Amino acid sequence: MRSQKGITLTSLVVYVIGLALVVGIMAVITTNFYKNVNNNISSIDPINEYTKFSSYFTNEANQYNIKVLECKQTDEQNYIVFDNGVQYTFVKQNKGIYQNKIKICKDVEECTFTTGIKNGNDIVTVKMKIGDKEYQNEYTLKK
Repeated sequence: MRSQKGITLTSLVVYVIGLALVVGIMAVITTNFYKNVNNNISSIDPINEYTKFSSYFTNEANQYNIKVLECKQTDEQNYIVFDNGVQYTFVKQNKGIYQNKIKICKDVEECTFTTGIKNGNDIVTVKMKIGDKEYQNEYTLKK
């Protein structure tokens, strides 16, 4: 008698069908996962972006004896620099606001920084447009 080594054609077909089922199920799961991730990334809440920016900027404005070194607006970006070395920059090209080199807001359509004096205090006015909502706030710098 011959020894029974190897696999039969029937068992090979069963293995291939099982492997095809596993690969198909994984493809469906992966496709749904990436579809849901892209949907979540594309939805930006304007109030969350503004609140995030406002919390960072309020922290700067509340530091004692903080002064504005430079406030400039160009066609490509608007920025403000404080004497403690922190710079806030709005880059029109990628619709982002950066604190130094860290992106803190995204999907910002417009943002302008202006400085002035009100009631004897230095103020910074920030106007922003995120999505279809516009925000404006005046920050009083502490002396």
